[in-house]
Amino acid sequence: MRRISLSSWCTVLAKVTIKNLTKRFGETVAVRNLNLDVEDKGFVVLLGPSGCGKTTTLRCIAGLEIPDEGEIYIGDTLVNDLPPKDRDVAMVFQSYALYPHMTVFDNIAFPLKMRKVPKDEIKRRVQKTAELLRISHLLNRKPKQLSGGEAQRTALGRAIVRDPKVFLMDEPLSNLDAKLRVYMRAELKRLQKELGVTTVYVTHDQVEAMTMADKVAVMNLGVLQQFGTAAEIFDHPANLFVAGFIGSPPMNFIDCHLVEKENEYFLEASEFTMPLSKDLGQIIKEKATSSELILGVRPEDLLLSKKKTSDSLVQVDVYVTEPLGSEIIVDFMLGGSMCKARTPPDFTVRPGDKVYIAINKERMHIFDKKTEKAII
Repeated sequence: MRRISLSSWCTVLAKVTIKNLTKRFGETVAVRNLNLDVEDKGFVVLLGPSGCGKTTTLRCIAGLEIPDEGEIYIGDTLVNDLPPKDRDVAMVFQSYALYPHMTVFDNIAFPLKMRKVPKDEIKRRVQKTAELLRISHLLNRKPKQLSGGEAQRTALGRAIVRDPKVFLMDEPLSNLDAKLRVYMRAELKRLQKELGVTTVYVTHDQVEAMTMADKVAVMNLGVLQQFGTAAEIFDHPANLFVAGFIGSPPMNFIDCHLVEKENEYFLEASEFTMPLSKDLGQIIKEKATSSELILGVRPEDLLLSKKKTSDSLVQVDVYVTEPLGSEIIVDFMLGGSMCKARTPPDFTVRPGDKVYIAINKERMHIFDKKTEKAII
């Protein structure tokens, strides 16, 4: 798509490079030895639960927090000692922080007025920005007259009009209702690609991350767990945390052991024994620190049937069903844990019914129970 520029929208684009970033608050380490590269024009999402260090990382890039260790580069410039105003970044917060006494036009124009940009240039850039955001008809309104989505677009406009090197976005959709969030995810993705501005986006919502990002950085307890495309992280999670955090419903985990009998390999759980190919068994044996493992299976890779098949491992009782229209989530106990399976909408079962379980071996995951790292 053709990239639109604001000042004939000729933006100087920039990558963001984070090297060995550590940030402490007292004895709490909010971010620990973080290394991350955001490519020029890239859209990277920092994803993780509350307290994982993602917002602290964003604030360090913006200059609102000073790193205790490490370096941050925007383009080829080391920005550790630069004040926020000199970093040429624009930040959109969870709270839109619009000036209530100003019109939408004046809210968007505010950063340009602070830079003493000529009035004609301000008018042109604000109108161009409003056109891009599809809020031209709102320019004379005050914030109290705006819906949540309109206020969010106005806050975005205030960031876009500056024509920054980097957009920094901290949970910008969290105050919107579910339907509007879905719409604005697509709009934000369109805008980012159309403008071609390097973007770092913070969220705890995995759906936002997976649908919007070029790459996702999954964080937990201040440590980067995995960095890659949405497909890479979903299909090949690096560890138990990533596997359990990504996916809805989340991955099922079942404790098991690797057993070798007469040169054959098996995964042995409390309720079933699953034969493995010799090659797979040897790979697990070589990589695992012990025989104690965790089998990970996504709900769509647990196969349910009402009759026993050659692949069936065990029979279980249906605990509850969750109809979702296009599918049904079936809950059952397996290996002492509550597990979930995705089934077609015509798979009709009720609580208490018995079903047989099989596993798609091509899609299963094996984790070392001690290290929690992925083996396969």
